[in-house]
Parts: sequence; C-alpha cells; structure tokens
Amino acid sequence: MWGGLYRRGYDGAQRALPRYISILRGKEEPGFLVAKKVSVDFEEDWPLEDLWQAHETGMARLRKGKVEENPEKSLLDLKALIADRILEACTLCEVKCRVNRRESIGYCRVKESLVASDFLHYGEEPELVPSYTVFFSGCNFRCVFCQNWDISQYRVGVEHVPEFMALKIEEAFRKGAKNVNFVGGEPTPSLPFILETLRHVKVPIPVVWNSNMYMSEEAMRLLDGVVDVYLADFKWGNNACARKYSKVPGYWEVVTRNFLLAKEHYGAEFLIRHLVVPGHIECCTRPVLEWIGENLGKEVRVNVMFQYRPEYRAGEYPEIDRGLSEEEKRKAAQIVEELGFKNALVG
Repeated sequence: MWGGLYRRGYDGAQRALPRYISILRGKEEPGFLVAKKVSVDFEEDWPLEDLWQAHETGMARLRKGKVEENPEKSLLDLKALIADRILEACTLCEVKCRVNRRESIGYCRVKESLVASDFLHYGEEPELVPSYTVFFSGCNFRCVFCQNWDISQYRVGVEHVPEFMALKIEEAFRKGAKNVNFVGGEPTPSLPFILETLRHVKVPIPVVWNSNMYMSEEAMRLLDGVVDVYLADFKWGNNACARKYSKVPGYWEVVTRNFLLAKEHYGAEFLIRHLVVPGHIECCTRPVLEWIGENLGKEVRVNVMFQYRPEYRAGEYPEIDRGLSEEEKRKAAQIVEELGFKNALVG
C-alpha cells in the first residue's frame, strides 16, 4: 500500500512545493536573496525594541516587493544583528534558558556554532537531493531514541567563520546541490551564525530549515523571509509523549503555533516529516496527521516515515525498544489514505 503512496507523492512534489521548484528552475529567487534587496534604516547600537520595529518596517517592504540592488543596510543584515543580540540572554528556542551564549553554553549545549559534518546528501526526499546538508551539534530536545545522539547530545565539530561557510555553500551549489539544508541536532541555536553566513552567500540556493519546530516566536520572526522550505519534524500528538520521550514541555502548543506562523511566512512551503514510533499510532500519528490536514491542507507535502529504530537510550523504555510491526506500518498508511493527503510519501 505505502509503495503506491510513495510514488504518488513523488509525482506530487511540484504541486506541493511550486515556489521551491520555481527557484530550482531559476524563475524566482530564494528568500534570503530577496531580503538582501530590502533597504532598512537602523543603527547597530539601537535598543532591541527599536531594532524589532525596524524589522517590522522591513518585512512590510518585503511583502510589498519594495526591493533595490545593493542597499546600504538590508533586512537580512538586520535579522542577523537581532539574532546576535538575542544571544546575550538566549530565547531563540521555546526553552528560553536566557543564558548569555557569548560566554556560556546554553541548555542546547551550544555556545559557538559547531559544524559536525557537511556534505551532499542523497538520502533526503527525492525533490531535495542532492542536498547540501549542514549538521550542527547540540539540540534543545533530549529524545531518548535519537539517531544522531552523538552530535545532538554532545559538543562536537568545527567552528567556521561565516564567510568560509558561505564559500562552502557556494561550492556545493556549483557541484549541483539543490538546496542548503540546515539541520542538527537542531539548527535553531545556530540561527545567528546561519543568518550571518547567508549575508555572504551570492548564489541562488534555496534554504531548507530541517527542524523540530520548537523555536520561539522571536526566532520565527527572524526566519520569515529567509526559509524557503520548512523540512519540519512533527513527531508527537500530545504533550505527555513529548515530555516522556523528548523531555520538552508544552510541545503541542508550541509546535502547532509555529506551523501556523510558518504558514504565513513570505514564500515558505512545507515538507513535514512524521516519524512513526512503535505503539504511538493512535496517540501521535493519527492526531498529528489530522491536525496537518485540518490546518495546513491535504495538498501539503507529508512524509510518514517508518525508519524508527531503537537507538541511544531507547532500551530504557521497553515499550519503544523495538522496530515497527507490519501491522503498525499498515495502519499508518491507512490513516494517510483515509485523511486524503494528495502528495504524501509513506514508508
């Protein structure tokens, strides 16, 4: 059953991600390049509140298409400055640990951004590959079955200056990368570094934000106009499961809020991943897919994934210390079919 859905989903990429496809064909520009062309008046020493007001002015100009070549100060410059200022008492994610990350490591285990690995990735969804994937270490979640636990739960990797990271992105683009895919761990703690990097990128490469979607509202405002595709993880259908297995509070309220905010973002589209967890079909898979269908539509690109395996500390939780059964796979595929998703990937 799910093989057929997978093929149908492949055919549906152009319907679900028309702007992304248009960028790949050179008919539109990625958001960050447009944000570079929006002139905004601000001074670096302004209070944060005044910088946010200037940001609102810049976003209004972006939405009205008021752009110019090489402005003295751009909306992207302003976004990078605000993100850097937030580091002084970090509230980039909804944990809001308020640590001064110029001096100390935050709850996410990130101080300076560390790139654990970066390469042309051929294992993502068909329309994304090859994807220049940048894995940052650190994460604001503590998923007990994390498959990337060696980078999400530890400080590993190399510190790059943004100018060098920009050159690596441009080289990947010349080698055929369809996008730059910021992931982890979790990319949110590295948002200041990412925005500063994009200030120096000159090639028209789409930006993919590969995230658990537990960003703060401030971070969401900064991502507006920069992200072309939210490659968004929507794992839990309730707060109890999220608290138990990912150690985060208020998951449902935060993540659904951020999906609705992203829905209104300039030029942004979705590719939503749902990892099916053993024993969590009715409590998580069903409510997640029902919410997506009701709030984001049946045309949205959804990837219902059967790649769960009991990694990291899953052995401490006997109920998830196994792979998916064939019956669970069948049931998950049936839910996708019942709900009428038109561009789904399943398997």
